[in-house]
Amino acid sequence: MTFHRLRVFAGNAHPELASAICRELVIDPGEAVVGRFPDGEIDMKVNCDVRGADCFVVQPTCPPVNENLVELLVMIDCLRRASADRITAVVPYFGYARKDRKDEGRVPITAKLVANMITGAGADRVLTVDLHAAQIQGFFDIPVDHLYARPAFLPVVRQLGLEDLVIVSPDVGGVKLCRAYSKELEAGLAIVDKRRVSGSETVVEHLVGEVADKACLIVDDLISTGGSITDAARVVKENGAKQVYLLATHAVFCGPAVERLDDAPIERVFFSNSIPLPEERRPNKAETVSLAPMLAKAIDSIHRSESVSRLFQKRK
Repeated sequence: MTFHRLRVFAGNAHPELASAICRELVIDPGEAVVGRFPDGEIDMKVNCDVRGADCFVVQPTCPPVNENLVELLVMIDCLRRASADRITAVVPYFGYARKDRKDEGRVPITAKLVANMITGAGADRVLTVDLHAAQIQGFFDIPVDHLYARPAFLPVVRQLGLEDLVIVSPDVGGVKLCRAYSKELEAGLAIVDKRRVSGSETVVEHLVGEVADKACLIVDDLISTGGSITDAARVVKENGAKQVYLLATHAVFCGPAVERLDDAPIERVFFSNSIPLPEERRPNKAETVSLAPMLAKAIDSIHRSESVSRLFQKRK
């Protein structure tokens, strides 16, 4: 089934990404105003006809997380009440994903809570990129298209022309992600074994793999405070790595992240535009890779009721 009209709407979280997606699709952005009442409550009005339309709402739930999340819910509700035929929440960065299980007593599972909220607001499906944990897809009772940013990053990494490349995971949990990069780039694999001592502090204990006289690419799904990935950079450098590069899909960059990245012994750090990054919060050695072409292809495939996975089959 193909829907008659494609509409792409942007919240206030990342209008630049939504505009870039629309340029790739060669369509005009959906006309809508997302504002605030005097007391701070979110208000929205759609200024174009969406009855029977296939609507996509582009809104990463990045900082300020609560503002952007509620704005997403309000936009979905507004489109549902305006008789949109189908609503897809395009959430390039899915916040509240760290709590995906009860790893100790008396803690919430916020990833499931947010999934319930998006579904309850009226979304028919979700399109997202590099979830912090892949099992979060199962928290939704609606279809989820989980894209990997790897196809966007691989051409950039290949252009570096690195020899004796080793992909390094900054922790045990990121091994699957790093193995995928290792396979695509025909590179070695190493793992930094760390132990978390608090919500913002980790301690590196071991390095598994050979990095001496190698070019190392440390890959993670996100950089928050930058502690783990910069510690991993120092460890591989101390173990003889010739060059160290960092790559992360989501540039959350909280607290001292920028300062840590600027001080780290690295050549460059790559991240995507899944989250807007103001110039004053941009590390000196940063390079941004756009996800707009990939997201536009996925949106077009969903709109046409075609396979999304086929777009990336050669990359697996």
